[in-house]
Amino acid sequence: MADPVNHIASPQEFAALLASNMYVVADFYADWCGPCKTIAPAYAQLAKTHSVPKYLAFAKVNVDTVQAVAAQYSVSAMPTFMFFKNGKQVAVNGNVNIRGADPQALAAAAQKMGRLAKEKADGGA
Repeated sequence: MADPVNHIASPQEFAALLASNMYVVADFYADWCGPCKTIAPAYAQLAKTHSVPKYLAFAKVNVDTVQAVAAQYSVSAMPTFMFFKNGKQVAVNGNVNIRGADPQALAAAAQKMGRLAKEKADGGA
């Protein structure tokens, strides 16, 4: 199976991903960030489990190589996870973002977005 995580290389690529999926979960990370490396396998597993083509995509944005996107969303700590619906940042489970490697909060948010995306894909309201 292809990698379910979209590795973003440019602001245009991130904008295209937001435009082509109803929901997006974005992981803002850095290669030198220990907690980012720790949570990466869990994030990849969530992406594999919950991705729904055209409805829910998972992205990784390297804050050092795609600085414009990190700056656009005022990312100042890594990892930071953000959630988008129809191209706009939204809160999930009361969190506009999750700062730090919090696997429980991330899993809960991914599960909720996965359920919503599946309902939409299946023709739900």
